[in-house]
Amino acid sequence: MIVAVRENWDDIGKLILRITVALLLVLHGIGKIARGIAWMHGPLAAYHLPFFIGYGVYVGEVIAPVLILVGFLTRPAALVVVFDIIMAVVLVAWHRLFELTKGGSYALEAEAFFLLLGLVIFFQGPGKYSVSRGQGAWWR
Repeated sequence: MIVAVRENWDDIGKLILRITVALLLVLHGIGKIARGIAWMHGPLAAYHLPFFIGYGVYVGEVIAPVLILVGFLTRPAALVVVFDIIMAVVLVAWHRLFELTKGGSYALEAEAFFLLLGLVIFFQGPGKYSVSRGQGAWWR
């Protein structure tokens, strides 16, 4: 029956969402691993924050996406991604918050994408195609 076939569609959608967000975000993290984060010294210093905080970008753009990808501690990892993006906007891109590009698209569309889909993953959870199988406590 068609009803039986559609039974897992929500979980398949959650899996596709997790894969998409995790893979795209981890590419940002790999770029930071390859080039380093020395450039973050200026933005952090402008807010009188110590440089070691910059290493949090590896948590937000490498470790958290991997957790999201496999579906383990998915909700806390999604919140880490949301916090990472908020910090990126505050430290580097806040001046473009209400700007459009020359082509007419939103200047912070990548940041908006990751922030909003991080929230969606937090509220939706990992689904059954995950290490945690979508069962148990809120933090899975």
